[in-house]
Amino acid sequence: MRQVVFAPRIQELFDRYRGKSFFRLEPDTVGIAGAELMDALLRSRPPNAEERPTFKPVRGRVVTRPESSALMRAVGADVRAALKKPLGGADLAGTWPATAHNYLRDLVFGREQRRFRVLVDRRLELTPKITWAAVATGAALWGRPAPEVALSTLARMVLEADTYDQRRFAMYLYRRVAGPVCFTVAALVTNALWLSSPLEDDVPTEYVLNEALRLLPPSWNILRVRSPEFTEVDARIGTGDDVLLLPLLSHRDPELWDAPDEFRPSRWAALDPDTHPGYFPFGHSNERCWGRHLVLPLAERVLDLVRRDGLIVDPAQTRARVHLDGLLEVSDVRVVRA
Repeated sequence: MRQVVFAPRIQELFDRYRGKSFFRLEPDTVGIAGAELMDALLRSRPPNAEERPTFKPVRGRVVTRPESSALMRAVGADVRAALKKPLGGADLAGTWPATAHNYLRDLVFGREQRRFRVLVDRRLELTPKITWAAVATGAALWGRPAPEVALSTLARMVLEADTYDQRRFAMYLYRRVAGPVCFTVAALVTNALWLSSPLEDDVPTEYVLNEALRLLPPSWNILRVRSPEFTEVDARIGTGDDVLLLPLLSHRDPELWDAPDEFRPSRWAALDPDTHPGYFPFGHSNERCWGRHLVLPLAERVLDLVRRDGLIVDPAQTRARVHLDGLLEVSDVRVVRA
């Protein structure tokens, strides 16, 4: 039987707070995992500019709604074009999530200029300084590609920028939009394969993904900074308290789920992922993550390839670690042909 080994701080959340609705994590931070309280807090006000992970300000410059909408339309066009491509002969055997990530990068954004490809590299997650250096270098070494060079819709948007500062801003947003498409889908399909391998033919992929999102949600917490609306919802929240909402815990609350620690994709035959209490893999219903309708179709495509090629987790691997990173994902999973 395979085992997930969580980073100590994540395991501590399970050990100390699972089944609790409200708890204090730090002198100025409360944790929330109760379904009703999470719902009430997320309804009390929309996220502010700093709380939008993809479109938060870039070095003090606010990303406007028209700018974020244009970026979403561009990446949406790239994903739709990618989903129309035949499955082809891609070989996804290897170490996941890196192998899945590289497949998704090439599928959605193609083999475009290095200045763009480097912005979707997993290694840029190591530090913001590396990311900004890659952005600044790409913006400085400019020049429009030849007409025959294939570019994603998102990259063509960047090339419309005129000045260095505009290019740097646009390239940073390219990273903010393109990166999460690959990172999130790769994390989700790796988690799903680890939990379900070998994938059963009679279990819908949708159920497998919903259950993987429940047990190992890549976006496992939602931070909201102090706000008077929160104190009005619950007097235990002080005016100086930040709020950390934890779907990681509500997704395993024994009052909300039968056999909460077991991987049971069949449970979703009778449950609605859009309305089930405490289920927030893509945020709240009134502020769903922008990538939801991009992530799930791409994840289904990857798992279709897994089924087609008879890929499984290496039977010799029985443990995988989840590190304390931005996304919750099992790391270094060896995927082989059955």
